[in-house]
Amino acid sequence: MAFEKEIALPDCRYKYEISPKIKKYTLRDTTFSVTKVGHYELTRLLEEVPNSGDGFPLKITINKELNAFKLAITDQSGLRMVNIFKSEKHKILQDKFYFLMDSLVERDIFTKKAN
Repeated sequence: MAFEKEIALPDCRYKYEISPKIKKYTLRDTTFSVTKVGHYELTRLLEEVPNSGDGFPLKITINKELNAFKLAITDQSGLRMVNIFKSEKHKILQDKFYFLMDSLVERDIFTKKAN
């Protein structure tokens, strides 16, 4: 998956893009870690029952130039993309995703637009 300026996950209500106000220290404050090649990475497990370990990993990677990113929700193996927005049975996971992304929008890491 290549870095992109704007990402809209399938069936998601919003599309996200990098905010022009993004800062490196804000990424570190929001628990992004720096990879060996200098990109910023955040990994969270979207799970219905907290601390169960049963859920789908959400991975956000922002390039070191802070102008493009990758966003993926995968199965536990990390190999296949999962669409949590397709069915209402994943409503809790959708709410957790939107909550996390809204917190990143508030910190000027992303901007969001209705899809």
